[in-house]
Amino acid sequence: MSKRGSILTLNAGSSSVKFAIFDTEPRRREMVRGEIENLASAPHFHARSPSGAVLAERRWPDGSTPPFPVVLEELLTFAEAHLGEAGLAAVGHRIVHGGPKHVGPALVTPALLADLEALTSLDPLHMPLNLAPIRALVAARPSLPQVACFDTAFHHTLPAVAQRFALPQAISGAGVRRYGFHGLSFEYIANCLNRQAPALARGRVIVAHLGAGASLCALMNGRSIATTTGFSALDGLMMATRCGLIDPGVLLHLLRQGHSVDDLEDMLYRRSGLLGVSGISGDVRVLLASSVPAAREALDLFSYRIAWEAGALTSALGGLDGLVFTAGIGEHAPRIRAEVCARLSWLGLRLDAQANLANSPCISLPDSAIDVRVIATDEEAMIAHHTEIVTALPCSEEEQS
Repeated sequence: MSKRGSILTLNAGSSSVKFAIFDTEPRRREMVRGEIENLASAPHFHARSPSGAVLAERRWPDGSTPPFPVVLEELLTFAEAHLGEAGLAAVGHRIVHGGPKHVGPALVTPALLADLEALTSLDPLHMPLNLAPIRALVAARPSLPQVACFDTAFHHTLPAVAQRFALPQAISGAGVRRYGFHGLSFEYIANCLNRQAPALARGRVIVAHLGAGASLCALMNGRSIATTTGFSALDGLMMATRCGLIDPGVLLHLLRQGHSVDDLEDMLYRRSGLLGVSGISGDVRVLLASSVPAAREALDLFSYRIAWEAGALTSALGGLDGLVFTAGIGEHAPRIRAEVCARLSWLGLRLDAQANLANSPCISLPDSAIDVRVIATDEEAMIAHHTEIVTALPCSEEEQS
């Protein structure tokens, strides 16, 4: 870095921006975490310390919808005032899609930004949201280094056979292939596992990232060799509001019935999954507390699909040594973990019920053939790690990479 200072990480979504601030000296540590919520209606900015103390908060009136750069300036002003003389050294961004070319974090330049704009066609829902903070920061703080950290990058180790769809060559050559997502989370877990259980990390492990978005990743010696998401984050597991794996014939049928592409997009991303099946909510906590039969049906389908996909990844790995649960549901829903593990008992997996209820780091019995663990993920820490490394490179090396 040109100076020692702090790193701001930004994770921009459809209606919110999650952020964190990390100090970099003497070693990286989290200082602040927060979110700007309800961007489209009544923005709410709040920042908290690691202990949970409120450091700053602001609410805009309902319907005010200030321009995004105005809301972002609130965050930047807070960060600079909170950090004082040290200031911000760099900003790291989670970018959902890196396409086939971007297999590692990269310093944002005009050329890279233009390249990412061109990738918008691969993910028209998420990429504009990811790029908006970059553009706003270029205008507001042009001298502040920015780093793009790609959610697809961790999966660049997928073998060719795991990337291909059985489509004509011309379509595959145009970039239609399996990319995989949630890579920053999987990379963080792989690093944690290597520290906590190095022997297991060298083996065959499935990581279950179970949150509002969900996917599984098969790790062989810490490298991704298969994953449940594909060309988009719609594929694979059932999620909060996304259906996951679906027969393409269903979509053709619905198109012929008069549904528009926009209708299907809205249904697949926002009205399916746990919400669609239950008719109640996409939040596992709400469904677990509900006595409505449809809630139980949705949860049963959720755990069934996780176990079903885990079986496929076990085949890709040639066996299974470990299973790691992470993200909101994976870290905090013992009942879901128990149901998934029960469906995988044929592998010799034996769950320690008490350890599971206690959210212990290891939740399998000593005689279990599969080592089952719960590890909290931290995508922001992974972004900060990449940002610190990339911005420490001399310009000449960065230009050559």
